[in-house]
Amino acid sequence: MRVYVPATISMLRTLVADGEFHPVSRTAFAVTPTLREAYSSGDDEELAEVALGEAARASLRLVAAGLDDEKDGIVDGSVVFRRAVIAADVENPKLRPDLDDAVVRLADPLRLDQVASVHVDLEGAETAVAKAVEVIDAADMGDPDAEFVLGDAEDHSLAWYATQELPFLLDFL
Repeated sequence: MRVYVPATISMLRTLVADGEFHPVSRTAFAVTPTLREAYSSGDDEELAEVALGEAARASLRLVAAGLDDEKDGIVDGSVVFRRAVIAADVENPKLRPDLDDAVVRLADPLRLDQVASVHVDLEGAETAVAKAVEVIDAADMGDPDAEFVLGDAEDHSLAWYATQELPFLLDFL
């Protein structure tokens, strides 16, 4: 099954260096039967975009957590305000409709050989992502101003990178 794993730049570095990493709570997002039921229309490609979007929003939370954890998301003394999502093919993730429509749990750490592609914000998104990180909790609680700020970050499309491009991407950050 194709899954979308939220990540940070630091997590991508770990994936490249170690050949695997442990996603937070082994949480990922996918086109699940519950997600299909939640949408009255949409093909697999459109629903995959929904799952990718959910993973990108979760990546914002990981970046926010990195502000409190000096080792996560820090490059040369500053936080990298870019969302990152890893698209991977894994066997038998556990469906978790009790958490949300697209949520799955991975049985094992994510290995580099399972990665199909990586999706990362471009530099132009950093300001919007930095602002969104500050208000993501308020947006989830229904604050319309915070939701507007979050929407500004989500208006930026994630760039697609092949697995073999990942080391070069990380060198440029």
